This record gives sequence, C-alpha cells and structure tokens, in this order.
Amino acid sequence: MNFRGRWKEDPEINLIPMIDVLLVILIFMMVTTTYSRFAELQINLPTAEAQKPTDRPNEVNITVSAAGLYTIDGKPVAFTGVAGFSEAMRQAAGGMKDPIVVINADATASHQAVIHVMEAARLAGLSHVSFATQTQPK
Repeated sequence: MNFRGRWKEDPEINLIPMIDVLLVILIFMMVTTTYSRFAELQINLPTAEAQKPTDRPNEVNITVSAAGLYTIDGKPVAFTGVAGFSEAMRQAAGGMKDPIVVINADATASHQAVIHVMEAARLAGLSHVSFATQTQPK
C-alpha cells in the first residue's frame, strides 16, 4: 500500500500574522519616538579658525558690550537712536575710501544691539560689514 499519496501540498506563507506583527512594531515605534521641537533647539555658534588679517587702514571698529554700551574705534558713544549712531559712524569713517565696518559684539550682547549697528551702517552708506570672531582655544 502506498500511504504517501500522490498529492503534495505546496507550502504557503500566511501573510496576515506577519502584517499584524509589523503593525504592532509600527505602533510601538510611533508611541516611543520623541520628536524635537524647533523651540527647544539648542545651537552652538560656530567658531572661526583663520589667520589674523593684516591691519587695514579703512576699518571702522564698532564694539558692543554685553551691557549694551557702544564704542566706535575705541571711543565711547552714547546710543540715542539709530540715526544718531549712524551720524557718528559717518564721522568716524571720514574720508576713508570704501570703509569696512567691523562689529565686535560680546557673545552675550543682545541681538537687537547688533541689528542697531547694522541698521546704522546702512543709513550711513557703509555697505561692507564684517563680524569679528575669536578662535576657540585648543
């Protein structure tokens, strides 16, 4: 007698349990994933590593302290408004040909203080603005 039979069943893969497992994994990933928010974004400002440029005679150095005090070429200037500061910058530039405004702002100075300097430079007609950085100690 032949008990083996002539009919062989083809193996088949049941996809429904596999789909159930994948959905459970997907739900688990969605529940446990944390999403960062832009309001909680921590940033580190870049540091610049470059050689010190040669002294340029046509620079106007503006310093902004953390307390919001301003100097132009080392001379303290009372900030009464953007227009007044613009006039002081124009006088400091004097007869320089195409002067460069170098903003030396403290790391903790307010962003608005730097914007005031940039706006005053624009009103004074000084179009070349640069920012001073320091190299990070190694």
